[in-house]
Amino acid sequence: MKEPITRLLVEWRGGNEAALGKLLPLVYDELRRLARTQMRGERSDHTLQATALVHEAFVRLADTDIDWKDRAHFLGVTTRVMRQVLVEHARARAAAKRGGGQVQVTLDEKAAPERRAWDMVA
Repeated sequence: MKEPITRLLVEWRGGNEAALGKLLPLVYDELRRLARTQMRGERSDHTLQATALVHEAFVRLADTDIDWKDRAHFLGVTTRVMRQVLVEHARARAAAKRGGGQVQVTLDEKAAPERRAWDMVA
């Protein structure tokens, strides 16, 4: 007989929302432990907390159609999704440091007004 977590994963994938409600209490503490492990390698002033990381990963997993094999498969995929969340967060932060969504303007000599030689010296 399948272990309860595997059975609930299969039922959830099959569309049984009640299975999700039963699954979460069984895996939540372990997911938070995995998230804390993932967060250990991050900077100390990171804006995401382990709980938020678990929730973000779970939201992303809810929109997938993964054929869950067992508990280990679920935890492995969830850990990978957590890592992707952290990488995307770091990329967004780095982009913001470099101007993020600001419009880039290229300098075109033809578009600049004519300058007289004495203006350049001044």
